[in-house]
Amino acid sequence: MFYLLQATVANVTDTLHKAVNTTVAAEKISMWDLLQKGGWIMYPLYLLLAFAIFVFIERLLAISKASKIDDNFMNIIRDNIMSSNISAARSFAKNTNNPVARMIDKGLQRVGKPIDAIEKSMENVGKLEMYKMERNLNILSLIAGIAPMFGFLGTIVGMVQLFYGIASTGEYTLNTIAGGIYTKMVTSATGLIIGLIAYVGHNFLSTQIDKTANKMEAASAEFIDILQEPTR
Repeated sequence: MFYLLQATVANVTDTLHKAVNTTVAAEKISMWDLLQKGGWIMYPLYLLLAFAIFVFIERLLAISKASKIDDNFMNIIRDNIMSSNISAARSFAKNTNNPVARMIDKGLQRVGKPIDAIEKSMENVGKLEMYKMERNLNILSLIAGIAPMFGFLGTIVGMVQLFYGIASTGEYTLNTIAGGIYTKMVTSATGLIIGLIAYVGHNFLSTQIDKTANKMEAASAEFIDILQEPTR
């Protein structure tokens, strides 16, 4: 009985040692080493990530620049119009580099024409400015859609290779299958993460564009109201 208990304790101890050694070995793997196990499909995913980051930063800087509008801009335009100094208002609008100023400048060029014509010309400029801000934004949407597909493709290719190797060699131990599966799932996880980053970036930039569009609409409405006020 004593020897049986001793053998059982020894087996348990040996099992614990193996588990600890396996855990320590698993913990030693770095993130970069893990990513490298994804195979060749990781390189297109790296390219998509770099492209998504580049487009996001480029669009963020452009949209941030477009959204910067001086709080006193419309007050200065109002004072010049009320003083019948349209040329000064136009000069001020031309020297201000943002979508609102370009839209107001177009309206100032049409002063004296019917209100509908002024609104239409300003609306056309507004659409053009919206297009400039939204340019290349669809690239982020595209990356958000295709990155997970690339990752899933890498997993499928890896699984085919894994099971082909098992069929060829006849080795189908649990360690072989589990090790092969977890390394092939790296591409799917990476693709999903990149897709999520691109999706969040696209929605964030779209929100910033909407805020700028609201400022443009508010400025346009205020400009029309100014034109309908009696001049001094």
